[in-house]
Amino acid sequence: MGRAEVWHIGEELAARYLAGLGWQVLERNWRCPAGELDIIAIDPVPEPVVVFCEVKCRTGLGFGPPLEGITAAKVAKLREVALHWLRAQSEPVAHIRFDGVGVLLSREAPPIITHVPGIGR
Repeated sequence: MGRAEVWHIGEELAARYLAGLGWQVLERNWRCPAGELDIIAIDPVPEPVVVFCEVKCRTGLGFGPPLEGITAAKVAKLREVALHWLRAQSEPVAHIRFDGVGVLLSREAPPIITHVPGIGR
């Protein structure tokens, strides 16, 4: 599998996972001059929160678990790009959060999805 295919499969699995939690996926791969947001969704419980999800997918643990790829610099970039998205909205957004979703793909086992709410606090 090539990098683009791994990335696409991982993001698709992450979006399905979030939808399975009852979340509404608003955007995927939202881009602006400052960068890209992988998934923007609404977590409805206990009150609606717009969640900016960074998805990392790997096919092995040679470079560590997928979520180790979300560095402090990456979180800072996510915040910057999220501000662009928020400014583009016609209605104000009351609550936001940044989550990490890691997807570990294997030929021998089902994918392992790890979800960490509130990264970069």
